[in-house]
Amino acid sequence: MLNFSFCSPTYFEFGKGAEKEVGALVKRFGTGAPGAGKTLLHYGGGSIKKSGLYDTVVASLRENGVEFVELGGAQPNPVSSLVYEGIELCRKENVDFVLAVGGGSAIDSAKAIAAGAVYDGDFWDFFQGRYVEKALPVGVILTIAAAGSEGSPNSVITNDKTLEKRGCSGEVIRPVFSILNPELTQTLPPEQTAAGAADIMVHVIERYFSNTKEVEITDRICEAVLKTMIYETPRAIENPNNYAARANIMWAGMVAHNNLCGVGREQDWVSHGMAHEPSAFYGATHGAALAVICPAWMKFVSRVNPDKFVQFAVRVWDCQMNFEHPEITAREGIERFELFLKKIGMPSSLKEFGAKEEDIPKFARHIGRVGETEKNFGGYVKLNLNDVEEIYKLAFL
Repeated sequence: MLNFSFCSPTYFEFGKGAEKEVGALVKRFGTGAPGAGKTLLHYGGGSIKKSGLYDTVVASLRENGVEFVELGGAQPNPVSSLVYEGIELCRKENVDFVLAVGGGSAIDSAKAIAAGAVYDGDFWDFFQGRYVEKALPVGVILTIAAAGSEGSPNSVITNDKTLEKRGCSGEVIRPVFSILNPELTQTLPPEQTAAGAADIMVHVIERYFSNTKEVEITDRICEAVLKTMIYETPRAIENPNNYAARANIMWAGMVAHNNLCGVGREQDWVSHGMAHEPSAFYGATHGAALAVICPAWMKFVSRVNPDKFVQFAVRVWDCQMNFEHPEITAREGIERFELFLKKIGMPSSLKEFGAKEEDIPKFARHIGRVGETEKNFGGYVKLNLNDVEEIYKLAFL
């Protein structure tokens, strides 16, 4: 196990009716000083108003004397133009707290706004490698179990001018509190539940496939989260009102991405980097894009380094170990993962997003972090530009 630092200070309010506590939590974790500022209430489209969640949130804020201004419009694959709008609003209205109500898109957008509002430069600097060292505090009411942004120090934004989809990081953008009520996810359509599950599983897989030795504790945590998702996702899709399934999925989503699964080990993150491109160019749902890219990555890198794939097959998918030909076991594990994704309704080819094979060089070069010859992309197997193109080709089959 490698040396590591880990601090996850987010306060979680979990369970039925937890959203009613939002006003008290904003007051507790905000400045609490009358006239000191306002809260920015940031959300997506009209779903929180149709469901009644908006009314509950507003009532709780007002009951606790929290002044607020609103910014709706967060969308899947959140865009830079809305972040700029939020930053301007925060400065104009003397905002000192940002409250995100929604899924990963609203939360990521809120984090970027919180960082940009107290930064003298362009917030996009953070998405080009600058670490976030200062930000307004962020609170969350989660409505979709997927991105894990409710417990993570990360944000992903698409620059709608350049179509670059990039991430940033900083401990100061971990939410100070997150409200998780599984009931709020029961109205999700099956495809959103499935895409969220794929995102959660790949968050774990990015950490699980590591060359770091003697990491049994995090290996086992990763495997437990994956097996939970394998069991609970079909149950939630079959019966959307299954509270137990929704609750386990919601907490798994947080555990998958607050880095509890990843401490002390080298990580990979190729699948996420590659999945950003079809999302940015074609609007593909992030989890659905991952459901196509991750198995393609697995097929490519397992030829080079099959060891962890054998463990993945046996421990996660209960495959029988073929001691004479372990590569067969590795392949079976990948196949079972693909079958599971198909079973829950995920796509299996980039063609399903409208992408074309002639787009491959554009995708590969647009990633931006891959050298033409130097192998510098990924952790489990180091990849170059040609390798990335080969994985994209597998994702079209």
